[in-house]
Amino acid sequence: MIELAAEVRDAVDSGQAIVALETTLVAHGFPAGEGLDVALEAERRVREEGAVPATVGVLDGQVRVGLGAHELERFSAAGDSAHKAGPRDLAVCVATGVLGATTVGGTLAACSAAGIRFLGTGGIGGVHRGFAVRPDVSADLGELTRASVLVVSSGVKSLLDVTATLELLETLGVPVLGWRAETLPLFYAAEGGPPAPATVATVSEAAAIARAHWSLGRAGLVLARPPAESLDVEPLIEAALDEARSRQVTGQDVTPFVLAEIHRQTGGESVRINKRLIADNAALAAKVAVAYAVG
Repeated sequence: MIELAAEVRDAVDSGQAIVALETTLVAHGFPAGEGLDVALEAERRVREEGAVPATVGVLDGQVRVGLGAHELERFSAAGDSAHKAGPRDLAVCVATGVLGATTVGGTLAACSAAGIRFLGTGGIGGVHRGFAVRPDVSADLGELTRASVLVVSSGVKSLLDVTATLELLETLGVPVLGWRAETLPLFYAAEGGPPAPATVATVSEAAAIARAHWSLGRAGLVLARPPAESLDVEPLIEAALDEARSRQVTGQDVTPFVLAEIHRQTGGESVRINKRLIADNAALAAKVAVAYAVG
């Protein structure tokens, strides 16, 4: 069910630094075809920092850890027709032979099975706005309580309730670290989020905290890195969420719908910033992974 590429398997066996990457961003996160370029750039940045990239997806009845360019092209070509594969969906995709683009949660589940400790992404899921009316919490959070993986992101996706998500992460015992920042980023915006529970200034410090956390038998951590460029999209988010409700868009379809609306309303500026922060987060994840590997 889990198949590791030869390079990834060799890296696991030798204790080399590895960074897992998701495939939802390839199929669902960007305008048609653009996600492939983002994925390839993220892999390039991971290699540049001395780690091995391990992009995850479900293909031909296997959870594949470490995809080649031609395999990533399949996700790009499939686009919205690729199944959005969270932790609950992996077995279904495997058994039915469906192409599954893994979310952060789905990728974390694969990391647990493969023995990979670090993951780079754009933003993690969390508590959706309007939870009191329609309870909705991303499976990413549950998987963080099971997978001993440090996730580097630009915080929680800004279309969610960031403060409520931080509170739930505290309840779940998941450390959230601000990367050289006293407050958490809001995905597209570097500032404006709630205070970071802890702040780290070096990759060695982040690696040491992860090592200590795992030595206590705990699971996931989040390292929140502010984006290099900021864009205020809060008014656009509210409008997009209203539009989603009017069109009865629900569940896993909400995030790609809202992102597409933001991309359209900003004339592509949000796409450019999103691309950069994903690559930058992948590079930081690689740096922490290398620091952890060398001890």
